[in-house]
Amino acid sequence: MPYTIRRALPADLAGAAHTLALAFDRYPWTRWAIPADGYSARLEQLQGIYLEHALAHGLVLVDDNIQGVGAFLPDTAPEPNEATQHRIAELHGDRFGLLMDAELPPQPVNAWSLATLGTRPSAAGQGLGSAIIKQGLSQLGGNASVIGLETSDERNVRLYQRHGFETTSKTRIPDGPLVYSMIRNHPTT
Repeated sequence: MPYTIRRALPADLAGAAHTLALAFDRYPWTRWAIPADGYSARLEQLQGIYLEHALAHGLVLVDDNIQGVGAFLPDTAPEPNEATQHRIAELHGDRFGLLMDAELPPQPVNAWSLATLGTRPSAAGQGLGSAIIKQGLSQLGGNASVIGLETSDERNVRLYQRHGFETTSKTRIPDGPLVYSMIRNHPTT
C-alpha cells in the first residue's frame, strides 16, 4: 500500500503522540520504564514531550492520516529544558531512578538517532513503518552518515535489518527488557 509521508506540523503532534501511545502500549521498554498506574496517559504525555522536542531539533515524519510516526534526532540536539526534564521525571514516577541507572552503549559520535517509530495497531504490518524509515533516510541523506537506534522488541530488529541496520550490542536491563542497539552506516560513494 503506498503512503504519503510528510514532515509533521505542530498541529499533528497530539495525534502523533496518541498514535505512538497506541503503538507502544505493550512495548517492553515503556512497560518497564513507566508506572502501571496511569500508564496510558503517562505514555501519551511522554510521547508528546519527546515529539515536540524532536520537531524543534530534528525530523518528525507522519503519514497523512497520522497512523504512523517516526522521529529522527541529530546528536547535536540539546537536552530538554529544566522544566521539561522535571515533567519527564514526574511522568516516570518511581521508575525514573531505574531509568536513569540503565546503562546502554553510547551512540557513535555524530550519529543521528531514530528516536522513535510506531504505527497504530490497525496499520501494523502494512508497510507504513518501512515507508517512514525510507522517507527519513531519504530526507537525511548524506547529512546522516550514521544512524543509531535502540529497540526492545525482537520483531523490530528484523524490520530495521531490512533497512540496513545492524545489531551492535544487546543489553539486558536488570529486572527489565533486553535492548538491541543498532547502527546503520550511510553508504559512501
